[in-house]
Amino acid sequence: MGRLQALCDTGYALAIHIRLTRPTLLYQTYDAAWSDHYSENGYMLSDPVVHWGLENAGTVFWADLADKDPEGVLKSAAAHGLHHGWTIARGDRFDKTIAGMTRSDRAHTAEEQVEIQEIVAEIHAMTADFVTWPPALQEQARRLLL
Repeated sequence: MGRLQALCDTGYALAIHIRLTRPTLLYQTYDAAWSDHYSENGYMLSDPVVHWGLENAGTVFWADLADKDPEGVLKSAAAHGLHHGWTIARGDRFDKTIAGMTRSDRAHTAEEQVEIQEIVAEIHAMTADFVTWPPALQEQARRLLL
């Protein structure tokens, strides 16, 4: 996860293997003020990034979702310092991984986007059978993500 943090200086979120509307693993490095604000306002229900990720596979820049954001989630994210956002969605509607990436200074380069997509693909593949891992190994993996 260190490489993702280096590439996403204002943070990222990984909702890994979303099945039946819940991720098997959730990891986020956004500032606590944003995470708290997001939760307190119930943004997950109206977040255009989440909606897009659940319905699609591929990548999208947050700016391209502005017209699908009547609740102002993306404007609020920008006000909390999350700029140049984009999202990766992998998998199918029964087993989806969604990753949101941000940077403070510029959009990710094409090379960085490819690298990040490869990292997310690797995480998605490595954790595909997470629910069958022994409980002690699951707990160890969860602690690594905290």
